[in-house]
Amino acid sequence: MLIYTELKKKPSRFLSVTGLTVAEFEALLPSFEEAWKANIEQQIEKQTRERKIGGGRKPVLDSGEMRLLFILVYFKLYPLQETQGILFGLSQSQANEWIHRLTPILRAALGRQELLPERDPDTLKEVLAEYTLLSFTVDGTERRRQRPLDSEEQKEYYSGKKKPTP
Repeated sequence: MLIYTELKKKPSRFLSVTGLTVAEFEALLPSFEEAWKANIEQQIEKQTRERKIGGGRKPVLDSGEMRLLFILVYFKLYPLQETQGILFGLSQSQANEWIHRLTPILRAALGRQELLPERDPDTLKEVLAEYTLLSFTVDGTERRRQRPLDSEEQKEYYSGKKKPTP
């Protein structure tokens, strides 16, 4: 089972399963916990409770560190929910519930720190203009495609290769 306190002692393993260094994780944690508290308050306002707050089973993901670790591991590795549950001592259905519950909270936390990726293609030129020292390349491979039967039209799609690569 993955436990934050044990995993943070091994920085290279922590980086490989979360995509963040321990310092980056700890910098994101306060925003994540604020987003978690805001989410809890929003849920309390929406529903009438039959039990007092804190009633019921205690969650396995009982701390902000464990919740953030859970969702980061999921998005870094994309394991099956069954596997994600095994990693954190949950059933598949509980893993599914936590994934759906924590995803918007992670998005809100990243938004608070202005770390969300740029999604608007209209502003791409502005974003790239800010980073003049970086160079960007498009990595691609040639793929087979259906070419027209007419020999004149085929010439437009001819790449110069004689045989497909294995």
